[in-house]
Amino acid sequence: MRVEIWADIACPWCYIGKARFEKGLAGFAHRGAVEVVHRSFELDPEAAPAGGVPVLEMLAGKYGVSREQAEAMEARVAEAAAGEGLGYRSDRMHGNTFDLHRLLHLAKARGVQDALLGALYRANFAEALPLGDADVLTGVAVAAGLDEEDVRRVLADGTAYAEAVRADEREAAELGARSVPFFVIDRRYGISGGQPAEVFRQALEQAWGEGEAPVLGDGEGAPGCEGEVCRPGTGK
Repeated sequence: MRVEIWADIACPWCYIGKARFEKGLAGFAHRGAVEVVHRSFELDPEAAPAGGVPVLEMLAGKYGVSREQAEAMEARVAEAAAGEGLGYRSDRMHGNTFDLHRLLHLAKARGVQDALLGALYRANFAEALPLGDADVLTGVAVAAGLDEEDVRRVLADGTAYAEAVRADEREAAELGARSVPFFVIDRRYGISGGQPAEVFRQALEQAWGEGEAPVLGDGEGAPGCEGEVCRPGTGK
């Protein structure tokens, strides 16, 4: 069984959703037979490539609210994160994540993709590290198991793994993913959002019980999920 997860490091519900999915997976009797693949999705591809802006400033501008209202929005997300045992800071910066996604594809090739994704989430949300700084980003990636020379080479070459990121994003559009996190189980079930762990466990059990099913072919897009769980290609 394969679970593909489209997500962005700048997305707090992707951070929370990863923790909830892992709890649901831990309660699944056949978890050892599940392959998890993380795929790229940029929520804000036009964001500044380095440095970025304070996240509260970004939220206020994006939603047309006051700083106090933006702080209240962040407080609600922080509460949800705390419920999963996750650290969460609102003094972080919001910036472009394309290089982070390129490194995640390098990490996939090296067998440490999940470790790097977890490290990037922690660095961004729990530690508020400036991931737009190449040295900071390199340090996080090396600590997660990547070779420093490989990391610096990829960051210096803006084309390395760029097409892999774009391919993931095209595929998300074909499957009807309008937002992230978006979880796809064996190309049969799509789960939109950071749902409770029990939703993930039940979906895994249902997909496992159904056995083999056809995989979506080229051109079989979906109008998206309406609710917690849908079937990619049908919208139901």
